[in-house]
Amino acid sequence: MKSLSLYFSVVTIAFLSAFTLSSSASDAHESFIQCLHLHFHNSTSISDAIYTQNSSSFSSILQFSIQNLRFASTTTPKPLIIVTPNEASQIQATVICSQKHSLQIRTRSGGHDYEGLSYVSQVPFVVIDLINLRKIEVDEENSTAWVQAGATIGELYYRIAEKSRTLGFPAGVCPTVGVGGHFSGGGYGYLLREHGLAADHIIDAHIIDVNGTFLDKEAMGDDLFWAIRGGGGASFGVILAWKIRLVPVPSTVTVFNVPRTLEQNGTKLVHRWQSVASKMDKDIFIRATMQRTNSSQGNLTVQASFSSLYLGTVDKLLPLMQESFAELGLTREDCNEMSWIESILYFAGFQGQSLEVLLNRTQPGRLFFKAKSDYVTEPIPELGLEGIWPMLYEDEAEIGIIELSPYGGRMDEISESEIPYPHRSGTLYNIQHLVYWQEEGDEAAQRYINWIRRLYDYFAPFVSKSPRAAYLNYRDLDIGMNNINGYTSYKQASIWGVKYFKNNFNRLVKVKTKVDPHNFFRNEQSIPSLLAWRKNGGN
Repeated sequence: MKSLSLYFSVVTIAFLSAFTLSSSASDAHESFIQCLHLHFHNSTSISDAIYTQNSSSFSSILQFSIQNLRFASTTTPKPLIIVTPNEASQIQATVICSQKHSLQIRTRSGGHDYEGLSYVSQVPFVVIDLINLRKIEVDEENSTAWVQAGATIGELYYRIAEKSRTLGFPAGVCPTVGVGGHFSGGGYGYLLREHGLAADHIIDAHIIDVNGTFLDKEAMGDDLFWAIRGGGGASFGVILAWKIRLVPVPSTVTVFNVPRTLEQNGTKLVHRWQSVASKMDKDIFIRATMQRTNSSQGNLTVQASFSSLYLGTVDKLLPLMQESFAELGLTREDCNEMSWIESILYFAGFQGQSLEVLLNRTQPGRLFFKAKSDYVTEPIPELGLEGIWPMLYEDEAEIGIIELSPYGGRMDEISESEIPYPHRSGTLYNIQHLVYWQEEGDEAAQRYINWIRRLYDYFAPFVSKSPRAAYLNYRDLDIGMNNINGYTSYKQASIWGVKYFKNNFNRLVKVKTKVDPHNFFRNEQSIPSLLAWRKNGGN
């Protein structure tokens, strides 16, 4: 639960192999900084917002928000400059000067982009790090909030709880995820079946466009406002803030986490879960997570954990479970009643800790990881499930996880075209395939990545087809990517685009062509501009 991001090229300069500054690149970035001095409204603050590769704080600023150690090595391409704006005008200046000096932009809110696109580029670039823009204003009376894009969802949850214990928001589980990318890619968590996505509850937004213009919902128009709510903000500009509609939550919710190994009928329970989880009362969300563990005899086995949030008391939950999923054998002793904000701590692994832990922006125990995603429309047969388990016994699967999140409920009630996120009615559940590792080096990384690719290949007969769908916030460059240099045709971009967005990809391309015709805001999976493509002889 997680996933979020935006982007910057010196055409006549190439990075050296170690990505140190050449003299010509140094001249270029000095000119860029001079440009910022001219455009910053308060130029005396520029030293507090600009970090070059020669700055003593450059490395610590860059590393602070890197959540995936795959992109924290010495050989990972580094930005020429990091800008940490304190106000909108500084972002406007950065957008204007980046275009003037042919620099690409990458925008980072929380650093959770699974492929590092919010802070890595193969061409010379600038990072706009929104860490200083994280103000949150909660309006309890009107059940709304303004949240700046650099805030994390943990900070948002904390500020909501300060004002009310009966208001919440349907976003992700991991508190350190930045709202800028998370909301713009969809964003979901344990309130999914009752309230839908985070993006479904965005009612206004502030964005800086390619012209450096500040836009709100009215100024940006219906098409752009549609596009940034699930289509990824990084293709269209720099998101500054979201206005969101908060949702009601009961004063008491019930949580449980019930583990079952294969020896405890785990396969049959997962198979049954597929048929019931998306059809239960929409107040119930039960996630199924599979990973290997040791049995009571000390042998390797697979454990399926059924983790749930119910928006009500245990007395109301138990009859519903008996009716729909009696096979799990849920008991009163398995359940804990608590407030909604306490459930946030519970699912984030902070049960019993102070709410202040939600304000921590650093992810504990960072590891290397690779993820992939799928959507399932028909239950996987038991035989198909049994074929997965041997793969989880392999060495590379020591920290391999298969996470199944149920749909149905509110997700069935919203049109696929309401916002760019299209995976709605007919979806039983989403799969997140994950593998973590601790070994350093390219050879180790390739072993683990090859493992998860084989796992993904195994699932092919059992998941959605034409296209085999994927979730933007579980970014995966394996499914297709744009050209790093030059322009990318609609046909090439649609290879990955329709997997994330289905038919909504067409409308996203039209919006992109209108608001950023020359394709300034781009990355390896940004929406392409038809105008830029046609001008360069695309077909």
